[in-house]
Amino acid sequence: MNPDLHGLHPYPFEKLAKLKEGIAAPAGLEPIALSIGEPRGASPDFVASTLARNLDGLAKYPATRGLPELRAAIAGWAERRFSLGEGRLDPERNVLPVNGTREAIFSLAQAVIDRGTKPLVVMPDPFYQIYEGAALLAGATPAYLPCLANTGFLPDYAAVPDSTWERCQLLYVCSPGNPTGAIHEHETLARLLDLADRFDFVIASDECYSEIYLDENDPPPGLLETCMRTGRTDFRRCIVFHSLSKRSSLPGLRSGFVAGDADLLREYLRYRTYHGCAMPVQTQQASIAAWQDERHVIDNRARYRAAFAAFGEELGDALPAPTPRASFYLWPETPCPDDVFARDLFARENVTVTPGRYLSRETGGIDPGANRLRIALVESPETCAEAGRRIRRFVESL
Repeated sequence: MNPDLHGLHPYPFEKLAKLKEGIAAPAGLEPIALSIGEPRGASPDFVASTLARNLDGLAKYPATRGLPELRAAIAGWAERRFSLGEGRLDPERNVLPVNGTREAIFSLAQAVIDRGTKPLVVMPDPFYQIYEGAALLAGATPAYLPCLANTGFLPDYAAVPDSTWERCQLLYVCSPGNPTGAIHEHETLARLLDLADRFDFVIASDECYSEIYLDENDPPPGLLETCMRTGRTDFRRCIVFHSLSKRSSLPGLRSGFVAGDADLLREYLRYRTYHGCAMPVQTQQASIAAWQDERHVIDNRARYRAAFAAFGEELGDALPAPTPRASFYLWPETPCPDDVFARDLFARENVTVTPGRYLSRETGGIDPGANRLRIALVESPETCAEAGRRIRRFVESL
């Protein structure tokens, strides 16, 4: 067996299941699961009908590069969303469809890491655990950058020593952040571009939550947008990840894309032809329909705004849980250890949330997830309101 497998940590939801072992939740309360970032809104009907109309694609081998029409739809969406300018993303060179960004976030590291050089993969802490697993299985060492309240839950990049950047081959950025919702503004992204040039590493920007934001007039910026603003029209050293899972409430479609540096994507495509991960033709046709429509995305954001408002109204001041500008997560502090809070909340109120320490690693004596929770407001506004009432009741009983 690959010895690097032994470095993998149990997944957060494995830890959560173990935490709940032997606990009988109150029978009179319906379960409310706010632990997994799985959208529960209705998937767009037109996507499902497009998928059904194209089931003859089952008889065809799909190309790893994807349909030209899909790459064109993706490029057009990204150009509009991030004000890149028409024609700035070449569908032939700057875009690849992928089977959900989880698969791509993992496999990119396998393609870009030179394991013979004692490489580092730098990532935020807390983080999406795929970053860590991708680093370990690529033969790299993860380097964790704490995201704390005093830095706006963003890494303090200025505090990272040159010795770390010198070994860095890949930097994972998550904006809006999972679980914090923190956003990298253009100024911060521009500094990262300068660092990437100076130390020669790849920036992999996970932007899967970019389409869930509170203010319709204030969408989160993206890395490719910063590239254009700084004259980096070739997107050198930059890769971005986007998905239909959150944007369009289509987690089961397993459809997303990577875009950016054409040279990197050429080599990544070579890797993918061996990896065996081509997207089914019918899924590609359904994805084209989704990327070309914005009405359902606007409606989706309205639903999340209503869920945040309903939850916050019922929770009140029981927990300090400020609403982030983007994403569907809350990252509140707890009045007791986070795992104890999550365990007892489930036992008394049948509400499941994720302890913060299940999403973080202790570095230098600091664990950014300690005494915090990730609450995913993915349920209906009515269910989120009920969850807020139960959590308030639980906190007031402590």
